[in-house]
Amino acid sequence: MTDYGVLGNLLLIYTVSIAVVFLFHQFRLPSIAGFLVAGALIGPHGLNLISDIATVHVLAEIGIALLLFTIGIEFSLVQLASLRRLLLIAAPIQVGGVIAIAWLGGTLAGGLPTPQAIFWGFLLSLSSTAIVLKALADGGDSDSPHGRATIGILIFQDLAVVPMILLTPILASHGEGTLAPELLSLVKSMVLVACIVAAAWYVVPILLDHIVRSRSRELFLLTIIVMCLGIAWLTSLGGLSLALGAFIAGLLISESEYSHQALAEVLPFRDSFNSLFFVSIGILMDWHVLLEYPLVVTGVLLVVLVTKFVAGAGAVLAVSVPPRSAVMTGIALAQVGEFSFILAQVGLENKLLSEPPYQIFLAVSVCSMIITPFLMQLSPHLARRVEAVQRLHHWFPGQTTAHVLEAEGRHLRIKDHVIIVGYGLNGRNLARVLGETEVPYIALDLDGDIVRREAAHGLPLYYGDATNPNVLRHVKIEDARVLVVAISDPFMARRTVQVARGLSQNIHIVVRTRYLRELEELHQLGVDDVVPEEFETSIEIFALVLRTYNMPQDFIMQKAEQVRREGYALLRRSELPELAHHLRGGTLADVEVETCRIEKDSPAVGKTIAQLALRPRIGTSIIALTRGGVTESNPSEKTNLLAGDIVVLLGTRDQIRRAMGFILANDGKD
Repeated sequence: MTDYGVLGNLLLIYTVSIAVVFLFHQFRLPSIAGFLVAGALIGPHGLNLISDIATVHVLAEIGIALLLFTIGIEFSLVQLASLRRLLLIAAPIQVGGVIAIAWLGGTLAGGLPTPQAIFWGFLLSLSSTAIVLKALADGGDSDSPHGRATIGILIFQDLAVVPMILLTPILASHGEGTLAPELLSLVKSMVLVACIVAAAWYVVPILLDHIVRSRSRELFLLTIIVMCLGIAWLTSLGGLSLALGAFIAGLLISESEYSHQALAEVLPFRDSFNSLFFVSIGILMDWHVLLEYPLVVTGVLLVVLVTKFVAGAGAVLAVSVPPRSAVMTGIALAQVGEFSFILAQVGLENKLLSEPPYQIFLAVSVCSMIITPFLMQLSPHLARRVEAVQRLHHWFPGQTTAHVLEAEGRHLRIKDHVIIVGYGLNGRNLARVLGETEVPYIALDLDGDIVRREAAHGLPLYYGDATNPNVLRHVKIEDARVLVVAISDPFMARRTVQVARGLSQNIHIVVRTRYLRELEELHQLGVDDVVPEEFETSIEIFALVLRTYNMPQDFIMQKAEQVRREGYALLRRSELPELAHHLRGGTLADVEVETCRIEKDSPAVGKTIAQLALRPRIGTSIIALTRGGVTESNPSEKTNLLAGDIVVLLGTRDQIRRAMGFILANDGKD
């Protein structure tokens, strides 16, 4: 009779995982932690519901191989080049710092042999790429200074896993005779991997070209999976891990033109199998350790968090990242990573770890993962306090004011100028237009490489933190006409507005933001104009659609300007909050709201709302009217309509369409 035990185990794992992860999602806890808890519940130390743990481990290894495969595909040489200071300076300091502290603490305080102490440093130096990247993306902080610093160090850590895995057997053999056999084995493994990579480097592009020409999606998907698992299996024959081989396979595909499609095809499989890896770790974890050694687990957890915070923050401070961003980076890197679990299993096999310390390590790792999202949410507030203390005691003065003054040390001589905060794409485009129109400007940025490169061409770009009032004073904010905040860091943008408005009540502040939901808070802080990317993207989308229908360019520009003018007029005043609430709640899902501008040649000009009679004729209601920058809700039926008025219409889509046609093109009669 066919044995369906594996299918039963998988069904049980995924069913329990769905329930636990859903519960974790309700409390905004990371899904990875949910998988770990699910594994602990059904494992031998929990309810003991899993009978074939060995098969689960095999599937979990496939999941982690696919994870490393996708990480290899996502590597970009251009991205690595832009993060070279973090990769070459900050990241080695962070990893090396944690290893050094663990070595000293383990040998001096813990009485561990040097190889074991160093191995513990390996385990604790790695952070969770999956959890941190998701938290940064959810908070819109991926492109912020601390987001870029965190991502750069995480990339280095992912690369550092490879030599750590290779060095672990050498550490285990230390003091047990000669190292010649291990070194010889390592050399053979490296030669074999080099041969595999060299062969695949030539074979993979040719094979993919032929596969793509077949125009078969199924064939392409199977080829990608075979490449991933095949190269991983071949490298495992050389004594290296399956995961390392998958990472190499991803790197081989990353520079091809098919990498994006390959990544898209593999992601569903990766997510499905990858969850098994975290569940398998939970299965191995003995939750009784938390009850047996609560003080030990708590103490080690606190030591890990503090050590990794200090190492991470100190590393990015070494490359001139501002203290505020350094604090947030240190907190983001303070947990133990998922790749540490792989390394820990290698350590178990080589007897660098015994079972009790391994269980304590698992407990500490899971706890650090669970609390990471909460720590990252609190990090802006902690960073603000650290920043205040730093200014009071003048810690790291060069980190926030360096290069703001001219090279000769004189103050800038400029007046009636524009201050641009952030020299990304938006800042560069604005600076170029201001330069062409001879409007004076000063730009600030926290990327030292960009500042040095652009300043060498004579551009007025300086290194400076706009949240520091001294920096804004140096760039003459009291004499400036406009401040443009063009950065993607929401916390830094709000802080910059607060500081700038406190220094100058007359300056006109323009802020770039991503989402409409941030408008109200920014206006309350004193922003004059907000440019939400979400709104501008919607305008660009309908413009592109109209172009495909061969609409005249001047007509498209007119419509875009009309929507932009009417939309921002309403957005600035948070118009109709009660109506918006009902719309969001779905209570008015069968009706729509639209704005319409009354032009000079409109038949509605000079008529009252009662004379226009949209409601009795068509069923559409005028629920608001904007005139001269002032919005009136529920205008009187006796209100005369004038050219330039913006009316807000409420009705079904067909009713609004007929009403707009009546206002814009009808002669005013039935």
